[in-house]
Amino acid sequence: MPDWALSAGELTAVVALSPSGELTLAVRRGGDEVVAPSRLGIRAAHEDLSRDLTFDGITSREVDESYTTLVGKRRAHRYVATEWTLGFTKGGHRLDVQVQVSGQGVAYRYVVPWRGPVTVCEEASEYVIAPTARAVLLPYENGRCDYEEIHRHTTAGTAEPILYGYPSLFQVGGRSHIDGTWLLVTESRLDGTYAGSRLRFDGDAFRLDLPDPYVTAASPLVTPWRTMIIGDLSTIVESDLVTSLAEPSKLDDTSWIKPGAAAWSWWSDAPSTRDLEAQKRWVDYAASQGWPYLLADAGWNKEWMPELLSYAAGRGVGVFLWSHWQHLDTELEFREKLAVWREWGAVGVKIDFTESDGQDRMRWFDAILAATSSLRMMIVFHGGTIPRGTERTWPQFMTAEAVKGAEWIKPKPGKEPIYPPAHYLSLAFTRNVQGPMDFTPCTFTGVRAISAGFELALAVIFESGVQHFADSVESYGSRPEAQRLLARVPTAWDDTRLLSGDPADHIVIARKYGEGTGEEWYVGAGVSGPARTITVPLTFAGEGEWAADIYRDAPDDRIVTETVTVTAGGKLDIPVAFNGGFTVHLRRIIPFRHVNYEQREPS
Repeated sequence: MPDWALSAGELTAVVALSPSGELTLAVRRGGDEVVAPSRLGIRAAHEDLSRDLTFDGITSREVDESYTTLVGKRRAHRYVATEWTLGFTKGGHRLDVQVQVSGQGVAYRYVVPWRGPVTVCEEASEYVIAPTARAVLLPYENGRCDYEEIHRHTTAGTAEPILYGYPSLFQVGGRSHIDGTWLLVTESRLDGTYAGSRLRFDGDAFRLDLPDPYVTAASPLVTPWRTMIIGDLSTIVESDLVTSLAEPSKLDDTSWIKPGAAAWSWWSDAPSTRDLEAQKRWVDYAASQGWPYLLADAGWNKEWMPELLSYAAGRGVGVFLWSHWQHLDTELEFREKLAVWREWGAVGVKIDFTESDGQDRMRWFDAILAATSSLRMMIVFHGGTIPRGTERTWPQFMTAEAVKGAEWIKPKPGKEPIYPPAHYLSLAFTRNVQGPMDFTPCTFTGVRAISAGFELALAVIFESGVQHFADSVESYGSRPEAQRLLARVPTAWDDTRLLSGDPADHIVIARKYGEGTGEEWYVGAGVSGPARTITVPLTFAGEGEWAADIYRDAPDDRIVTETVTVTAGGKLDIPVAFNGGFTVHLRRIIPFRHVNYEQREPS
């Protein structure tokens, strides 16, 4: 049986062709098997290209790309990989399998040329994972394209045989976060030429499942990249493989795109979205905090919206307008609504209830992303699917929901917390690795099981190009320490480092903003379970002294701050409450100039 070992660094992808002409892919990290031999192939309407295949040749090329994004784990990226194209034939028909191996993982996709449009009825693609592998899986509600579930912590062998949404996380070998190999399975580079997939576990393998009976595209049909991020847990969390595999930016000028924080009144006061004067008060609050945006959610009125936009512009606040996707699903509506809103002065739109991974909806995403880019409007998606490298291809895309976020924990008499602390941790190691995530954090009055310190740390733990801070003006005002941090914390980062973590136990993550002497670092931490002391190693900090502003839990669900001076290579030992957390903000101490850190105004 011929096979091809495709290696880069410590990762090797082994493609094998059986005597019956069936393809498999296995993945190794060093001497450890990460993915056991797993079926490959496409069943198209014109031919079953999953069996009786004959090898026709192999070519390779080196990939070395540098690119930038405006949001994400970092803004400057470099991707180095080797790509192999293995050609196979069956009669007069052809299937090419392209495999890329890099230091971050392995990805493959299919290319199917034919004499006319190609219709795919099914993929044979699957992932065979050791039954003992630890698994963090997201149940997928097929009827609604619902990524708004709580992850299940189980093993690959005992997982329920249902659909699971991307990304799926496995630990192959080892039982603690410091050993073994981690594998995150997802996909990248999806557009209207295909449908978004998910995984169906049948008790033996996680098989790729398409939401449509078939998908059709012009020849040659090219599937999305079937993507495996592989390494230690830091490799998973810090990876930009999903964006590196995505299509390059379609925009030449991105100067008008500005990530930032937004005030959002719906969570704390839903009727306020229907009230012009209430929205003006939220504009005033956003301006007072230095937040560049307000989200005017469902209920705004076209009769008073131009007045609100003018009022906000006068205070340096841009406004995003909410819309149901069905109100913007034709070219005519793009002209009659999007263009009009832009003329009024709206800087962006939040589009809700997209609720499908099907090919038709992917075509709509293509259309709305093209339309908003031409109108120079930023865009946020809710009630639908995950990003798959969208922030690279369409830089005006700021964030997407696709998460069971804070809207589910709005306060209500008698309501009990529905999120275990591990829910927040799971998201940092799965959904937020995939791309920007609009959780709408820092809701101190929400029905929550985590402490106020952990809740505040979500502003750093969770990454989103527009971070919608959802609690009330009164709530933030009653927590001046939290308000001070939320007036400073960036929403776009220059680097991300996982310092310590486990998807069920804790996370300590550091994010950098700025470069050189002006760089700042923010560290967010949260734990599930008993109180303890967390050590933050300052290995990421540059030379010299730093002022470390620490925001941590105090009794009665309060937050206190303290400032200490630290140096590169040192450490911070910070006590953490039960289900608690903390945030550290580090700024360089400029030599020969004394700065009273406590008295600086929010920037």
